Amino acid sequence: MKPGSIAVVGAAETTDLGVIPGLSQIQLHADAALNAMKDCGLKPSDIDGIATAGETPVTLAHYLGITPTWADGTAVGGCSFMLHVRHAAAAISAGLCKTVLITHGESGKSRVAVTPRPPYPGSLAGQFEAPYGVFGPPTMFTIPVLRYLKHYGIREEQLAMVSVVQREWAGKNPRATFKEPITVDDVLKSRMIAYPFRILMCCLVTDGGGALILTSAERAKDFPTKPVYILGTGESVEGPMISQMADFTSSRAFRVAGGKAFETSGIKHKDVDHLMIYDAFAHLPLYGLEDLGFVKRGEAAAFIGERHSAPGGKLPINTNGGGLSYMHSGMYGMYALQESVRQMRGIAPAQVKGAKISVCHGVGGMFAASGTIVFSNARP
Repeated sequence: MKPGSIAVVGAAETTDLGVIPGLSQIQLHADAALNAMKDCGLKPSDIDGIATAGETPVTLAHYLGITPTWADGTAVGGCSFMLHVRHAAAAISAGLCKTVLITHGESGKSRVAVTPRPPYPGSLAGQFEAPYGVFGPPTMFTIPVLRYLKHYGIREEQLAMVSVVQREWAGKNPRATFKEPITVDDVLKSRMIAYPFRILMCCLVTDGGGALILTSAERAKDFPTKPVYILGTGESVEGPMISQMADFTSSRAFRVAGGKAFETSGIKHKDVDHLMIYDAFAHLPLYGLEDLGFVKRGEAAAFIGERHSAPGGKLPINTNGGGLSYMHSGMYGMYALQESVRQMRGIAPAQVKGAKISVCHGVGGMFAASGTIVFSNARP
């Protein structure tokens, strides 16, 4: 794929976000998909490529009445949708399809007709981690985070600052779940979940979904929406067990996916106006800033503490409020992508003035996988 040869022409989230007990998982996918089609003036018969996670492409295509010539069911956790964007761009470039729909829907809070979540008893994590009490994201992420904090001398107050800044951005977003300002003291006094994570350092659990529609940049000229061009992409995986990370202070998948996205886009860090880093927990923006190369190792906490990522800062990060305050249905990557697209369209609630390049970075599982997309509102 040449930089700027593929564009996002449709983007939308579900009609409602938060607690939606009246819609099942597949209905959330469909609601988001139909909203994205309405956004760019398409109907199901116009779609010939489909990608999704949570549900299978087979189920989704049947439910929406789509007959695809290309399908992708890659499911590697919350960053699956970044990988879908990358794969869809490659498929369109190769002539396998012309118009791709990527969907997400998850009844994370209401749990209506949901797909069971791993680890499964027979999996590697099920056999060799779960029996020892390491089960679920809050306990699993503590393993590398405690090493990171000790290695770099990061204090709990600095970790809490991530949550404080995210809430500032959320306060500017009418759709955010939590908008009330919080302080570092509020975070540190909130309920302990699994050390060092207190509840205000943990993501929300909500219902919702989102969808994107991609096509070639040439065809994008004919759509009513402002095209958002894909400049570069990257993806990688490391492993299914967090205890087996090569380095607890850095994600190999982050470094590889991010490095490839920068390489293929041809941009430099100084070119980036806006950054989305999947923030299921407060530590992830720290790892993301360092592994993507925006700051040196061990310097991310100070960067955020100095308010460089906050409103008015030199590198706005997670401007929708992130998974900590905006919403998080379980696989947050789609919502990060939606915010990057809104920023590039110039329609975000907390719009970054003059933003031309947005980098959107995601994590899958517990540092198991990663995907990175570079967007722009200007075609090279």
